[in-house]
Amino acid sequence: MSDKAKKVPAKLLKGFRDYPPEDELTRQVLIDKTRSVFERYGYLPLQTPALEFLTTLFGADYGKENKEQIFNFIGPDEVEMGLRFDLTAPLARFVAANRELPTPFRRYQIAPVWRVDKPGPGRFREFLQFDIDIVGTSLVAADAEIIAVMAETMSCLKIENFEVRYSNRKILNGLAQFAGISPETAPDVFRVLDKLEKQGRDAVIMELGPGRTDKSGDVIPGLGFPDPQIALLEKFLDIAQAAGLSQIDNAADLLGASEMAADGFEELREIGRYLDGMGADPAKARVDLTIVRGLGYYTGPVFETYLLDLPDYGSVFSGGRYDHLVSRFSGQPMPGTGSSIGVDRLLAALLKLEALEVRKSCAEVIVTTMDKGRMADYFEMASQLRNEGFMVEVFLGNNRRIPKQLQYADRLDIPVAVICGSDEFDKGQVTIKDLVAGRGLSKDVQDRAEWLKAEDVQVTIPRGDMISHIRSLLNRNK
Repeated sequence: MSDKAKKVPAKLLKGFRDYPPEDELTRQVLIDKTRSVFERYGYLPLQTPALEFLTTLFGADYGKENKEQIFNFIGPDEVEMGLRFDLTAPLARFVAANRELPTPFRRYQIAPVWRVDKPGPGRFREFLQFDIDIVGTSLVAADAEIIAVMAETMSCLKIENFEVRYSNRKILNGLAQFAGISPETAPDVFRVLDKLEKQGRDAVIMELGPGRTDKSGDVIPGLGFPDPQIALLEKFLDIAQAAGLSQIDNAADLLGASEMAADGFEELREIGRYLDGMGADPAKARVDLTIVRGLGYYTGPVFETYLLDLPDYGSVFSGGRYDHLVSRFSGQPMPGTGSSIGVDRLLAALLKLEALEVRKSCAEVIVTTMDKGRMADYFEMASQLRNEGFMVEVFLGNNRRIPKQLQYADRLDIPVAVICGSDEFDKGQVTIKDLVAGRGLSKDVQDRAEWLKAEDVQVTIPRGDMISHIRSLLNRNK
C-alpha cells in the first residue's frame, strides 16, 4: 500500500471540537472554582455511564421523535441505547437503583452530554455540563439552597452583575386555570411564554394569537387564542414584569381562586425567608414570575441565572424542582431539585467579560537547560522545586540557546525562569529571571550576555536562596 493510501484525514466530525491546552486550562479554572463552592455545601461527586438504555433517558413510551434527538444505537445484545443528553435522567436512574443512599442525597456531576442538534456557530453536538442536585426531600429549603449555591458560584467566578431569578411552575398552572386554558394546551402556552426574555412581549402576544413572522422571514404559527384569553394572560404579565416585591401579592390576588397558584406563591415567600437567613443579596437572587423553564418535568420552583452585562446571552445556570422523575423507575415518590451549568457556554461568557484569566501553561517555573552534560542536575533542581510545591517544567527541546528557551517560556506565560550554566554551578549560584517583568525582552535580546545585564528582571543568588526568592516573585506577581 502506498504512503498516500495510508493517510487518514485529520478532521473532526460535524458538531464536535477539540479543546487545546490553553482552552482546557482556562475551562479547568471555571470547573475548579465551581466545584469548590459545591463541596463547601456538602455536595458529593458522582459519575454515570455515557450510554444508557433509551428507556432510562426517555421513559417506557419513547418514540421515533425522541430517538432522533440523540445519538442512539442497537447494542450487541439487540438492546436500544443512547448517549445521554443530560445528567438528570441518569441521576434519577442511579437513585432508584441505590435505595440505600442516605437521603437527602446531594450530588454534583461534571460530564459531557450529546444531542443531535444542527451544528452552527457556538452550537455543538457534544458539550460539558456541571449539575448540582438534592434528591429525597420535598422541603422548599432545598430549592432555596440551590439558589444560594447558584449565586455564590457566580460571585466565586468574579462576576459582579448577575441575577438568579426564580419563580414556580405551580403559579403557571394556576395562570392556565385563570385564563381558561386546558391542561393539554398549557404546555404550548408555557413554551411561548418561555420566549419572553429573548423575543420580547409583543412577539409572545402575537404567537399566543394569530402568529408572527420572525426576523429571518420565517412564519411562526400562533396558538390561536382569542383576544379575551390573551388579555387575561397580559394582566398577569403586567404584574410579573413590574419591579418591586409587591408582584407576589398582586399576582396572588389576581390568581386567588387557584389553590395550586397559592401554594406556589407561599413557596416563593418561603424561599425568600431562607435566602435572607443565608445572607443572600436580594439584588442577586430575586423573584421573576416570567421565568418558565421549558422542560415539562419541572413541578415547583424554577430558577435561571442572567449576566446583566450580556443581556442577550440568555440563562447560564438554570434548573428547578422535579418531583416525579425518579418515580418512573421505582414507582415510589422521590422528589428532587437541582440546577445545571452549560460549562462551555458560561466559559465563553466569562471570557467576553474578562472575568477569567486565560492560562497557557500549568508551570510556574521553567528550568532552562543550556548544558546537556548537566541534565541530571537540572532534573534534581526541578525536583527540589516541586517538593516545595512549585509547578515546574524542565526545558527538553534541542535548542540550548537561553534566549530561545525564554521565548518558549514567554509563549506559555510561565512567570519565572531558572538559569544555571557551568559558571553558576561552579559557584553554587543560580540566576532567577522574572519573566512577568521581562515579558517581551526575548523578542529583542539575542545573546545570553545581554540577558544577564537586565538587572531589573533577574538576579544571581546563592543556590540556597532559590526557593525563597521564587516564592517571593510568584507572590508578587499574583
